[in-house]
Amino acid sequence: MSSSQVNFTEGFTAPTYDEWVAEVEKALKGAPFDKKMFNKTYEGFSIRPIYTRQDWPSDGDPSGLPGATPFTRGADAAGNRVGDWDFRELHVHPDPRDGSDIVLKNLERGVTSMILRFDRAGRAGLDADAAGADMVAGDDGVMLYSVDDLDLLLTGVQVELVPIMLQAGAQFLPAAALLAGLWKRRGLDASAAQGAFNADPIGALAATGSLPTAVDTALQRLAGLAAYTARTYDNVTAVGVDTSPYHDAGASETQDLAAAMATAVAYLRAMSAAGLDVDTACRQIQFTLPVGCDQFLSICKLRAARKLWSRVAEASGASEPAQAMRLHATTAMRMMSQRDPWVNMLRTTVACFSAAVGGADSITVLPYDAAVGLSDNLSRRIARNTHVVLAEESNVSKVIDAGGGSWYIETRTDELARAAWAEFQEIEKAGGIVKVLEDGSLADRIAASYAEREKNLAKRKDPLTGVSEFPNIAESKVTGETPDLVAALRGATDRLTATRGRAADSAAVKAAAPANAPEAVIAAASGGATIGQLATALAGDAATVSPLPRHRLAERFEALRDASDAYRERTGDRPKIFLANLGPIAKHTARATFAKNFFEVGGIETVPTNGFDDAEACAKAFKGSGARVAIICSADPLYETMVASVAPALKTAGCEHLFLAGHPGDKRDEYTGAGVDDFIFMGGDVLNTTRATLAKLGVIDQ
Repeated sequence: MSSSQVNFTEGFTAPTYDEWVAEVEKALKGAPFDKKMFNKTYEGFSIRPIYTRQDWPSDGDPSGLPGATPFTRGADAAGNRVGDWDFRELHVHPDPRDGSDIVLKNLERGVTSMILRFDRAGRAGLDADAAGADMVAGDDGVMLYSVDDLDLLLTGVQVELVPIMLQAGAQFLPAAALLAGLWKRRGLDASAAQGAFNADPIGALAATGSLPTAVDTALQRLAGLAAYTARTYDNVTAVGVDTSPYHDAGASETQDLAAAMATAVAYLRAMSAAGLDVDTACRQIQFTLPVGCDQFLSICKLRAARKLWSRVAEASGASEPAQAMRLHATTAMRMMSQRDPWVNMLRTTVACFSAAVGGADSITVLPYDAAVGLSDNLSRRIARNTHVVLAEESNVSKVIDAGGGSWYIETRTDELARAAWAEFQEIEKAGGIVKVLEDGSLADRIAASYAEREKNLAKRKDPLTGVSEFPNIAESKVTGETPDLVAALRGATDRLTATRGRAADSAAVKAAAPANAPEAVIAAASGGATIGQLATALAGDAATVSPLPRHRLAERFEALRDASDAYRERTGDRPKIFLANLGPIAKHTARATFAKNFFEVGGIETVPTNGFDDAEACAKAFKGSGARVAIICSADPLYETMVASVAPALKTAGCEHLFLAGHPGDKRDEYTGAGVDDFIFMGGDVLNTTRATLAKLGVIDQ
């Protein structure tokens, strides 16, 4: 056996780019190269079909090395090579008593840090027993109203080993006081505490449309908390920049990145005004960015984020080490579907992979049923094991910045960063992130971006597997876990009564009122003050804006499926459409399959048939089917010979609306003259066609 290596390229000349283009144009047979081979993105630039060394310089690589400016390739020189990324779970089970077991189980099985989301009552500054709180207590988060509640939730958790992150919206200061009070109760040395208070008042304003105080007051409190955290805790950050409100509203990735930079700049200014030096201020910020299942776009987004932040921090006077972004990624909620939610496992796996390759320091994988309701043990386990498989079996973290040097990834990273920088500059020129939220201009730009995406979703140019493509109309709906909220509320109110019985007098609560005195708030919380009491003491003149909407990509299709389900519950049958298949199976199967997929996307059941050879048999079968609408399916040659007789026969048999599968071309007038009302074909508007059909059938209002 020869040991010499075979040179497979010997004797071949390397083609030039122009030569390759010439060959592609031959294959396109006259179709325009730019139209067929370039894809326009929502960020405003085109993805080319091929990238070469001319697109990215091999010498003097501007991306640098991992752990060095501009930090495109990672904030740490070793990346996640040494200890993997942080497997961070979002905990939202409403009952702290039951949630304690869930927290421990997840920590024992691979989770390395926790995000605790306060319920809507807590985020609104209400205790569970406050007037009106019963409507929001336990909704979308944990019933955490005192240090006692937090202590109960984290029973058995060694808090010196587990970083605890908070999501408390506008009530970031009372929530931080509860966590600090817990550390104090557990006797934890400040140097051993780990976590993030995640004060993000601008994010809360964008998401909910209100703050309990003026924005300036909220920023002062953020700065005061950051100063306290910096001098007290070595391993805790005070400030969070979470762009989920913008991403959930439909922002493009460049708009999302721009909002992140603009928000962080507002927080930097607030911290600087409070006396923090820029390095300390930068180190107090942790970014949270949602990532979707567009693999390369998500990788490039995180790389671009670090590049952008390095530039902002540098311009603000930060030293090189302080320019490194603390970056948490979460799988995006807007990509999650309620229908066929098992597909979400694939979406979140791709998103987690992308976040890991993109260099996120920590990642949260949403359970596959996150859009349905409260997740159960199975979905939490799968979310947890997504990390484990990718890190330990797939070895994703074994290569630092796996995309580095790729002409495609480097070019797209740079394009994203430049486009996001331009968006960021527009926000700053308009007066900053708060100003564009107040005047609605940012919401308008995001809405325009999402409107373009909605058009593509409606036509399946952006397909959604299991929703707008390959729907299972007979699927059983996933319901998720159903906790006993009545019992949980009763337990919460009992604990509040006991906590207040041991609490310091009201003077301790009132002492929490100074805007930038977190020590007083923490002392009050440690003395037994509840989140409702602290919120009342800290309240001022509220700030309001129009909140950003929340979208999921699948929502409009799922609304039609929901309407179909409701119709079946009322009538016993689904809305249906008769497949008027013509000719032998080989002639009609392709378009009948297309029609079935097309209409079942909207919850309209198709009535299958064998191929008909004459109009009378087709009309008779339609009349016996109980359907009110029909679609003719076959090959073009059979349309030319049979539509003229089949269409009138179906109309005579009572067909209220008749479709034909396939683009009619120059036969449109002939077919409509015979009785065809509409046509479905590739690239057609699936959403509005099925919606109009449901309206005709009385399933939804016009």
